[in-house]
Amino acid sequence: MRNRILIGLSLALAVAAGILAAWTGTRPVAHVAASSVEPPTVAVVKVARQDMAKTMTVTGELIPFQEVEVMAKVAGYVQKMYVDVGDHVRQGQVIAVLELPEMIDDLTRSAAAIQRHKADLERAREELHRAESGYQMTHLTYKRLAGVSTTQPGLVAQQEIDDAQARDLMAAAQVAAAKSSLDSATEQIRVAQAEDSKLKTLQEYTRVTAPFPGVITSRYADTGSMIQAGTASRSQALPLVRLSENSLLRLVLPIPESASDLVRNGSQLEVRIPTLNKVFTGKVARTADKVDTSTRTMRVEVDVPNPSGALIPGMYAEVTLTLAESRNALVVPLSAIRQKEGEWQVWAVDAGGRAHLRRIRTGMASSTASEIKSGLEEGELVVVSNPNQLVEGQMVKTKIEFAAGKGGDA
Repeated sequence: MRNRILIGLSLALAVAAGILAAWTGTRPVAHVAASSVEPPTVAVVKVARQDMAKTMTVTGELIPFQEVEVMAKVAGYVQKMYVDVGDHVRQGQVIAVLELPEMIDDLTRSAAAIQRHKADLERAREELHRAESGYQMTHLTYKRLAGVSTTQPGLVAQQEIDDAQARDLMAAAQVAAAKSSLDSATEQIRVAQAEDSKLKTLQEYTRVTAPFPGVITSRYADTGSMIQAGTASRSQALPLVRLSENSLLRLVLPIPESASDLVRNGSQLEVRIPTLNKVFTGKVARTADKVDTSTRTMRVEVDVPNPSGALIPGMYAEVTLTLAESRNALVVPLSAIRQKEGEWQVWAVDAGGRAHLRRIRTGMASSTASEIKSGLEEGELVVVSNPNQLVEGQMVKTKIEFAAGKGGDA
């Protein structure tokens, strides 16, 4: 009996020892497996300093600096057209000549009227000279008789003195009438000359000239066309051509209300033409100084020189406005930043290769990067790939991403 009990205890101790050995033997195996796991590789960039700018791109349309439909000031038939579509003209260059045959007759009549009035003027002068001569004789006679009557009373009859005085007054009246006739003849000449000048001016209007240098963009009349005078806003008045000044263009920009204070007259702007893939320089020349309530934008006009004619009215152009700037700012890529529970965070890797979650405060941002106000220092490494797989204090292997897009192991 006693032997059976001893044998049972021996078997129990053996089983317990086996279980203990088995349990303690698995621990080193698991530890070795855990220590053999490689740390994950993450892409990182260095926190660097650079200039940041917040910009806005505004699109507008190029229009001619000046554009008019050239009208005739007198009615007539087109005798000759000297220009066509696409022709470049100088200021004052003849565009067309009109034919007005009746105007030649009017000028002949006007010249004859001037000659007639000049003859009337000469006749009036002669009448004045004759009246003044007669007045001198009658006035001298009256003075003599009046003097004799004064020195020798009764020698000359009073009736004779009265008759002499009456003739003197009549002669004076004739002189005054002759002067009035002379003045009237002089005014008649001035009227005739003014009428002649008007007709000559109208004759000059038969030569239609360019009001400014430009290019002919449309032609509405041909030789023989009847042209109405364009002196009134009548729909039936047909223009001869449309003239555009394209050596200097206007770029009309609708500037948003939020950026209206950034545009000032005289400011230099870079004007980009997407269709040409070129950049030109323009100057802000005019601002409406009023916000359109329907669009909440302000009209701004930029003068863009176009001496070579590379720009064509109607093209779209882009202008980039700088809304805000930050010089020498700490910058990280947007891919490194995440928002959680209302806070901006990044994963930073310390010198020992461990990842740590940092709370940061951001500033202005572009399409690819953001300014860091606090939470990071220049030269630190921040994770830009798979940040959601990291845990605080985790060992990582870094691969630095460069601006050119190439990476390297750290």
